Amino acid sequence: MANVAVIGAQWGDEGKGKVVDWLASRADIVVRFQGGHNAGHTLVVGNETYKLSLLPSGVVRGKLGIIGNGVVLDPDALLAEIAKVTAQGLQVSPENLRIAENVPLILPLHPALDKAREAARGGDKIGTTGRGIGPAYEDKVGRRSIRLCDLAEPETLSKKLDELLLHHNSLLKGLGAPLFEKQALLDGLLSLAPKLLPYAEAVWERLDAARHAGQRVLFEGAQAVMLDVDHGTYPYVTSSNTVAGNAASGAGIGPDAVGMVLGIAKAYSTRVGSGPFPTELHDEIGRGLGDRGREFGTVTGRRRRCGWFDACLVRQAVKLGGIQGLALTKLDVLDGLAELKICTGYRIHGETYRRLPAAFQAQAAAEPVYETLEGWSTSTMGARSYAELPAAAVKYVRRIEELVEAPVVLLSTSPDRDDTITLRDPFAG
Repeated sequence: MANVAVIGAQWGDEGKGKVVDWLASRADIVVRFQGGHNAGHTLVVGNETYKLSLLPSGVVRGKLGIIGNGVVLDPDALLAEIAKVTAQGLQVSPENLRIAENVPLILPLHPALDKAREAARGGDKIGTTGRGIGPAYEDKVGRRSIRLCDLAEPETLSKKLDELLLHHNSLLKGLGAPLFEKQALLDGLLSLAPKLLPYAEAVWERLDAARHAGQRVLFEGAQAVMLDVDHGTYPYVTSSNTVAGNAASGAGIGPDAVGMVLGIAKAYSTRVGSGPFPTELHDEIGRGLGDRGREFGTVTGRRRRCGWFDACLVRQAVKLGGIQGLALTKLDVLDGLAELKICTGYRIHGETYRRLPAAFQAQAAAEPVYETLEGWSTSTMGARSYAELPAAAVKYVRRIEELVEAPVVLLSTSPDRDDTITLRDPFAG
């Protein structure tokens, strides 16, 4: 049986939580391979709703969860999340959660710098969550990160903090923000050491052993392809690579072990924060999609911008992300609309494109080229087979498959995990 990597095929918030939860129930190990606590998954299990930001979704199903080295980890956020789900009845311990010993840590100075820079940008804000994700990744590539393994070596920790503060306090001072003292940071990290180090290990060894044992591994991404730091709508992106190619380096395995790449896409489009959004709707239909789809960010609570399905964008994500099949979510949100539109390309300065160009001004100028399809008046809510769908809904899904050049293998018709139409088992390869 194959492993599976799950990535977003739009701008995030596609409903990955439900799909990952459904897959996690059949996996042995779930690995989070990038991002930080700036993204979240909402999982509905019975009468309980879990909102996860750092914990791999498999912990809800009693599976082993791994936080890979491609993540940037806020220790306080992780411990708070563990406490929260523990209060909901879950057990999280070193028995079912392992963390890469070389994972970079987010320190209090990272969100401070994040917020100070956003404030300095004024009207040109990128729209970050202010949680320090970007500055933490900057430190990683700048070779000055404090990593989890450093908590076991107080002398190493002390020396690294000197270098870190030399860099960050200079920036904070230039932005007119408060500076940080070394001793307070050092004391805080040393107090966290006994709480975090029991989770630490060389997770690449565990994943290698799992591979040889024939265990199923689910690689769980955060955000989505169009927020990828290389391939997304730069600079309105996250600070890591969100494509499935990063599952290998972000977990510590070879690319041949990633398995099937499953892309998640909504039956319409949403985006949180700033940045280009060619199919955004500022009318009653857009507001209706947001209300019916409960489009509010899991982590920030921010209202999401809503628009028509952008097949041009998702096709681009399919090619860039190596997506072999799509899980299409929230089809039921479109119930009752007389007609639906799908973006099939862009008109930019008089020319027509089938891709979103990389250049900033070209992205901002992109006007959608639409194809109109008939809507449906009957409900798709809770459908568990194609036979239960109205003909117009089936036609809509089939047209999406043609335009994005990838098959829909899973179709979600409600937040409930079991309200899923399965057309192909992702673990079958």
